[in-house]
Amino acid sequence: MNRIRTAMIGGGIGGFIGEIHRMAMRLDDRFDLVAGALSSESARALESATQLGIRGYESWQELLENEKDTVDCVVIVTPNNSHAEIATSALELGYHVVLDKPMTRTLDEAVALAEIASNSNKVFAMTYTYTGYPMIRQMRARILAGELGTLRTVSVDYRQGWLAEPIEKDGQKQASWRTDPKLSGAGALGDIGSHAEQLVRYTTGLTIKQVRGDIHSLVDGRRVDDHASVQLKLENGVTGDLVCSQVCTGERNHVSIRVWGSKGSFLWSHGQCDELKFTASNGTETISFCEENRAPSGHPAGFIEAFANIYRDCASKIQGENVEVINEKDGLASMKFVNAALLSKETQAWSDV
Repeated sequence: MNRIRTAMIGGGIGGFIGEIHRMAMRLDDRFDLVAGALSSESARALESATQLGIRGYESWQELLENEKDTVDCVVIVTPNNSHAEIATSALELGYHVVLDKPMTRTLDEAVALAEIASNSNKVFAMTYTYTGYPMIRQMRARILAGELGTLRTVSVDYRQGWLAEPIEKDGQKQASWRTDPKLSGAGALGDIGSHAEQLVRYTTGLTIKQVRGDIHSLVDGRRVDDHASVQLKLENGVTGDLVCSQVCTGERNHVSIRVWGSKGSFLWSHGQCDELKFTASNGTETISFCEENRAPSGHPAGFIEAFANIYRDCASKIQGENVEVINEKDGLASMKFVNAALLSKETQAWSDV
């Protein structure tokens, strides 16, 4: 099967997320990265392309116009404020699009992009990393199969500590744009809260209907939220809670989700990502281990492999297979969640999602 000719926008050499996407694309050899507009700084964009051995462009507009006959798919890994414009242009010019989360900077942008994506005959997919972990996928399948009985409550926790100090004031690049509301929109809610709420919806198969947020900017002078505790009301009377924070000093990247039902509960934690714990109603605990991996069971699969699973699904979808990808509906749902949580902060009341 031919590899998918791909271009990347954003993600220049030296950045974190661009290289993660490139490693994930390489793992199953389904994509061929041939071109890029890898930075908003033209010199860095061209130098990054030279280092990668691909065709380089000074702007994403130039890339999209010149590669229409030579590229099938565009991967977008830019700051949030450019997602909507680039993705819209790419879809309208006939490219498949893989977009890093969150979908856009604002809800209005997300609504418009979702409509364009849904009316396009091209694949629009998003890279919500944690849905690529095999045990999260197993958790979803077992919940949807009824193994927990009637669902009752869910708790999701995502904590980091890298923004515990105001490093944006020192010019740290990743911190600078993530804490600038003109570039990021929201803070922790959009950056990692979007992962957390998407995990809730993905594992339970339920829609979040209402939220009530206790949202803070704990670092003095910070212009976006950096810590949030959000109560959730889901379909079917299911309740939940979500915590996302980037100011938990010393915390590296803790992610966990637990779902309780009438027959027991499931627990998954990023620190033991190849394990899924089931606790029965009598307290008996059973741990399942990952068996669906590129290597035999017992060889741990981590972050890159999870990302690669998402790219494998994207490749299959682009090549006409009937597989599930995280699409514009999921991206829009995340943006509605963030918007509703921020609104509830202002109203001090439950907000519809």
